[in-house]
Amino acid sequence: MDLPVWQALYEELKGHGFVVITVALDKSADDARPWIEAARPAHPSLIDTRHVLADLYNIVNVPTVLWIDAQGRIVRPNDVTFATDTFKHVTGLESARPLAAIRAWARGETSALPTEDARRLQTLPSASDQQARAEFGLGQWLWERGQRDAAERHFVRAGELAPHDFTIRRGTMPMRGIDPMGPEFRRMLQAWKDAGQPYYRPLPDLPG
Repeated sequence: MDLPVWQALYEELKGHGFVVITVALDKSADDARPWIEAARPAHPSLIDTRHVLADLYNIVNVPTVLWIDAQGRIVRPNDVTFATDTFKHVTGLESARPLAAIRAWARGETSALPTEDARRLQTLPSASDQQARAEFGLGQWLWERGQRDAAERHFVRAGELAPHDFTIRRGTMPMRGIDPMGPEFRRMLQAWKDAGQPYYRPLPDLPG
C-alpha cells in the first residue's frame, strides 16, 4: 500500500479542504492492518472485506482513484493512479502527472471534468458484471463457512462472467490459497494481455 504518499498529500492539501480516504480491498482486516498501523495515517483509512466499494463504484482493478467534490459528486470517475513509480517498468504509467493533477484540482488551479464527460467516462456494470459480483459474494459466504469446494465453483464462475474484473479474479486468490502476485496470477495476466486486452485503462485527458 502507498499510504505514506497519500498521507503526505493529505497533509499538504488539507488546508484547501482536501480529504483523502484510502480503502484496502482484502479478505480480512488482518491482511491490511499492519500496513495501516505502520503508516499511522491521519486521514480515514478503511479495510473493505466485502468489496462494497468495488460494487458501488464498479471498480475492477487497483489502484483506482475517484475524485469526489464538496457536493458529493463524482467529478473524475475510476482512474488508474499510482502513488509511486515502483511498477512503472511493468505498467508504463508514471505517478507524477496524476498526482500533480490532484494537487492542481485541490488548490483550485484547474477544474475537474465537465459533468457530461464525467458521466460518459463512468463505466456502469452490465448484467454479467452484477451476476459476477453476486457469485463472488456467495463464494465468499461459503468460504467463510468452510465450504471451500462449493466456494471454488462460484469463484470460478465469477471470473468467467467478468474476466476484466481483477478485483474479483485476484480477490478470490487469497481465499483459494493462491498467491495473488504469484505464478498463477502472472499466467492469468499474460493470457489476458496476449488476447490484446490492457490490464490498466487510464482515463484520457487528465486535467492539469
